[in-house]
Amino acid sequence: MKILVANLGSTSLKWRLFDFANSAERLLHKGGFERVTDYSKAIGDCLAQLKESGAIASESELAAVGFKTVIAKDVTGCVRLDERVLGAMEAYNGLAPAHNPPYIAGIRLFAKRIPGVPLVALFETAFYQFAPEAMMRYAVPAAWHEIGVRRWGFHGASHKFIAERSAALLGREDIAHRAQNLYVDGGKSPANGAPLRVISCHLGGSSSITGTLNGVAIGNSLGMSPQSGLPHNNRVGDLDAEALPYAVKTLGITIEEAQRQLSKEGGLKGLSGVSNDIRDIHEAATKGDAKAALALDVFVSEARRWIGGYFLQLNGADALVFTAGIGENRAELRAAICANLDQLGIVLDPEKNAALRATEGVISADSSRVKVLVIPTNEELVVARETKRLLEASRN
Repeated sequence: MKILVANLGSTSLKWRLFDFANSAERLLHKGGFERVTDYSKAIGDCLAQLKESGAIASESELAAVGFKTVIAKDVTGCVRLDERVLGAMEAYNGLAPAHNPPYIAGIRLFAKRIPGVPLVALFETAFYQFAPEAMMRYAVPAAWHEIGVRRWGFHGASHKFIAERSAALLGREDIAHRAQNLYVDGGKSPANGAPLRVISCHLGGSSSITGTLNGVAIGNSLGMSPQSGLPHNNRVGDLDAEALPYAVKTLGITIEEAQRQLSKEGGLKGLSGVSNDIRDIHEAATKGDAKAALALDVFVSEARRWIGGYFLQLNGADALVFTAGIGENRAELRAAICANLDQLGIVLDPEKNAALRATEGVISADSSRVKVLVIPTNEELVVARETKRLLEASRN
């Protein structure tokens, strides 16, 4: 079974092709285009590359195309894409303006280009559908909650992969199996022995922190939209509800302009005044730029705040995991986040931490009660696996 996973951005198309023949998981091909202006051509070129590489002989070999979709009204989990689901995504365009519109347009183009191939969505919100209600509610009037004002959580594919992989690395195959089958049985697979408590930090251009108990999420730092939680590359993160109307009135701008500024000029870019790229900000900070240094300090402080919250909710942690672009590559930020936490049982090994970059490994000291791990995420593999499960379930 060959499954293509397509990652659609506002100006990019990236893909990976997986083969699940004979119970194995193989990556057959990956590629991508940046600065895309014609998505129809980009999709055609993607399929042409797959054929030219010998990964497929024709589009008919594709069992499905899977998409890491973000959010839709009244829809979550892993589902077949049709106009009903696309309409539900369109209803929430305002919550994910940088994500939903390009996905919707690209999905429709894929459907037109390969009409006989099933298209499947795995929503980012799926991993949090089993979280305790108290962790996902806002203290808003009931009518607000009924129209969807609540925490949804995002980066679900990444945190699900970390839940599976960290359990395997910690010798808990029962929990790894439980996390793998989460969307099938709702977390009812048995967990043997002591609870496994993992805090996973997906730190990148967009960042979030999740606590998991026995492979099931208890919450996520991202809330109703990808605009919340930690500061992102150029998105603000958490903000007091009164700040928006105050800024609109005081600055004399429209609410639409305020939203644009918060999503395009906020976050690390807004704090640093330098860039939305953590590498540029770090370089400026090392040269004495106070605003750049402040941006890094705010990012670290917010990460520690969310880690601390889940540490308390879980009554400790067995593992703290760093993943995604910043988490996998920025040893100095991992060190800052973990600094002076020895009373919580978190102690880094400076040499291990400095040496590890974009590879899997343990960076905690031998004396650390909490294992600190770096695990490169694989969201596309999670999408492919869940797409496969959906296809197999529909045949039975």
